[in-house]
Amino acid sequence: MGRIGIGVGGWTFAPWRNGVFYPKGLAQAKELGYAASQLTAIEVNATYRSSMKPDTFAKWADQVPDDFVFALKGPMFATNRRDLAEAAPSIERFVNSGVDQLGSKLGPINWQFKDTKKFDAENFETFLKLLPPDAKGVPLRHAVEVRNETFVCPEFVNMARKYGVAIVIAAHETYPQIADLTAPFIYARWQIANESGPLGYPEEELARLSDITKSWAKGAAPEDGLRYAGDPDASVAADRDVFLFMISGHKERNPAAAMNLIERVGRGG
Repeated sequence: MGRIGIGVGGWTFAPWRNGVFYPKGLAQAKELGYAASQLTAIEVNATYRSSMKPDTFAKWADQVPDDFVFALKGPMFATNRRDLAEAAPSIERFVNSGVDQLGSKLGPINWQFKDTKKFDAENFETFLKLLPPDAKGVPLRHAVEVRNETFVCPEFVNMARKYGVAIVIAAHETYPQIADLTAPFIYARWQIANESGPLGYPEEELARLSDITKSWAKGAAPEDGLRYAGDPDASVAADRDVFLFMISGHKERNPAAAMNLIERVGRGG
C-alpha cells in the first residue's frame, strides 16, 4: 500500500483560530507546526498567485515532521494562457524559485486551469511537455486540475498517462470529475463540505472516502460513485501514493474532516 497524505488548503485561515482548529491563544507563528502535527499534508495556494523565496520554502520545511508533505499550486501565470506553449518562462521561474528547499517534503505540484479552458489536444500536450522531471535534483510530481467538461474524454486520459501526469480527482458541485488514474500517485480534492455537522460531511461519506483512499493506495481503481472518462481497468496498477485534500466548501469544517480520515486510514497510510 502506498503512502497516504491527507490535509487541507493552507494554514492561515482566521476562522480556524479560537478553538475551531487551533488552540485558543496559539501564536500565529506556530500554526503551521500545529497543523502539521494533526495533518499529514497541506496544499499551498499562495504559490498560485505569488512567487516565494528559497528561504520561505526552507522555513516551512523546518517547521514540519519528516513524514509531512506540501503540495504546491503551480503559478497562474503558467496556466491562464490561451497558448500554453508560452508558459515555459513561468514554469521555469517557479521550478527555480526554491521549491527544491522542501526536499523530501515536496509533494505534487497542482497545475490548476480555469473552467473556461477547453481541451485542445495539441495545445495541452505542448504544456505537458514543458513540465520538468526535477528541480535541482529533487524529483517533481505533476498533476493537472481541469475544470471544463471537454476534458472528459479518453484522449485526454491517454495523454496524461503518456506523460505520467496525474489528473486531479475533484468532488465539486459543478466541476467535472475524472477519476482515471494516470500517474504513479493520486491527487484528489474534496470540495463539498457543508455546515450541517461538525465534520462537514456525513459519517457514511467519510467512511466511503476512506475506503476509496485505501483502494487507491493499493493500486485499485474503485467504481464507488466515481466518474471515469476511460476504461477503469486501465487505471489498475501497483500501489500508489495518495494525496487527498479537504478543500473549500464550508472551510471551517475541513480540518475536522481531514483528521477524521487520517484516523480511519492511519497516519501515513
